[in-house]
Amino acid sequence: MVGNHLHHGDLPAGLSFGDTVAIDTETMGLLPHRDRLCLVQLSAGDGETHLVKFGKGAYDAPNLKALLADPKVVKLFHFGRFDIAVLRHSLGVLTGPVYCTKIASKLVRTFTDRHGLKDLCRDLIGIEISKQQQSSDWGAAELTDEQLKYAASDVLYLHKLRDKLNEMLAREGRGEIAQACFDFLPHRALLDLAGWPEVDIFAH
Repeated sequence: MVGNHLHHGDLPAGLSFGDTVAIDTETMGLLPHRDRLCLVQLSAGDGETHLVKFGKGAYDAPNLKALLADPKVVKLFHFGRFDIAVLRHSLGVLTGPVYCTKIASKLVRTFTDRHGLKDLCRDLIGIEISKQQQSSDWGAAELTDEQLKYAASDVLYLHKLRDKLNEMLAREGRGEIAQACFDFLPHRALLDLAGWPEVDIFAH
């Protein structure tokens, strides 16, 4: 049974997620400069999720900010590039250190072009998750049970996915290059925010 804990404006003081916390965000759209952050979901991989709901412009969240910047806690994302950019733009914190299951998947699951969270959950751990609430109004004053359940599912399985992907990275000898990509990811998010979202600066 999943335990969903909804908090308004910040995490409770003293809450610990161990050495790795799975994180996801829900926003009003896909442009950080335009679309506000509405929800941050977190899980220690123990079946419990903590959801922080933000009102418009109300981003004074010292406990969450401290966690995002804590160098001793790895922040685990799926497509972290977007979430890191949104968290930086809204909360003013550059998240790190990080791990991204989408990047790991692209490095080792070269036999497929399907690297979405739903695909990874099905293929690697045999779990079907629903993406039905993906395009819903996360800025609503009250979130529905369906929205909360969907939001929780985005972080519940990231620890298990990371373990499976790490096995594959080690098998294929790509662990070091994966770590280098993870280390660069916050800088890639900064480039997105600074005006280079679609430009490959490494191209000729």
